[in-house]
Amino acid sequence: MSAARGNANQALYLAKILLKSWADELERAQVPASTLQQAFLPGIRAHLTKAYGWFLLEIRALEAPDAGQPPVRCGELPEIPAGKAIPGELRELQRLESDGWLQDMLEQGASQSPAPRSVGNLADAAVAGADHAEAAAWAAQMESLFSRMRDSLDEY
Repeated sequence: MSAARGNANQALYLAKILLKSWADELERAQVPASTLQQAFLPGIRAHLTKAYGWFLLEIRALEAPDAGQPPVRCGELPEIPAGKAIPGELRELQRLESDGWLQDMLEQGASQSPAPRSVGNLADAAVAGADHAEAAAWAAQMESLFSRMRDSLDEY
């Protein structure tokens, strides 16, 4: 297994742990759902974004960057050498980044800014963004995408 594949798997696994914890807390109903969203969503999105970045490196068979952080989008990958075809997997991911669930996941993290807190309230006001169900859907779609694309990558 490549280092990129292992890192992608680990990041996805960590996101799924947070999703399970979020679901458990929602079920207990001791903390408002909006506060749980603020607590869990940024971490889940960060892990899923890292998983995606490591997967991009896996698709291109690239080593980890010097900074140790994977790319966030296809456009951050090194240029494909002249005469080489763009892998079909990358074309599909580019489409999802511009219009699809992947776009939603990547853009929500960049566009969210919490509203100011009210006096005496430690939690920020609810931020528009994904709820548990949407975050869980992102993880499930990512896991399905990884599995499907890895099957074709392993054939090469």
